[in-house]
Amino acid sequence: MNWYKKLKQYFPVEEMKSKEHMETLLKEKSNVYYKDEGENHVLMYAEFDRFLFIDYVYVSSAARGQGLGHKLIEKMKAKGKAIILEVEPVDYEETDTAKRLHFYQREGFKHAKSIGYTRKSLATNEPNQMEILYWSPSDESEENIYNQMRKMYEEIHTYKDNEFYGKSYQPVDEVLSIDEDRESEDILKELKKPENA
Repeated sequence: MNWYKKLKQYFPVEEMKSKEHMETLLKEKSNVYYKDEGENHVLMYAEFDRFLFIDYVYVSSAARGQGLGHKLIEKMKAKGKAIILEVEPVDYEETDTAKRLHFYQREGFKHAKSIGYTRKSLATNEPNQMEILYWSPSDESEENIYNQMRKMYEEIHTYKDNEFYGKSYQPVDEVLSIDEDRESEDILKELKKPENA
């Protein structure tokens, strides 16, 4: 199975970029956008001067629990930059969301509680709320994370969007917001312990 099919099977339609979008990023933004692929994993990420953005990380069910996800994150941390990623809010009906959050919690990621992030999916036309997690070697402020997230949104998520989808994503100011007093629980602290923990 090719790398795109693996991602498409694992990620919800509202979070997926089209294959053309991702292939174009790999080709036209090859100095920023990368694919790290192995037999049991696919990692798509963007690397900027000051930070990394993990776009998609997939580990096959056959390899889960063997430390492969940890090795991939360690490889990213070794670059010595802040790492940012988007996650779905936890849904206890969908056990994978909680497992993913537990994984990032173990890897030392923090929840950027002051950052709001909701964008309309071009696939479903529904608003899709995500939360931002980050890891930083230098105790980065959430304001810096927010500014880096804006850069990534404009350079990666919306790159040639009209060409690929026939319409554009909302402008960054409608999608991302920062508010120190945002009413948001820390999704990592709120996690229930896994059943088998």
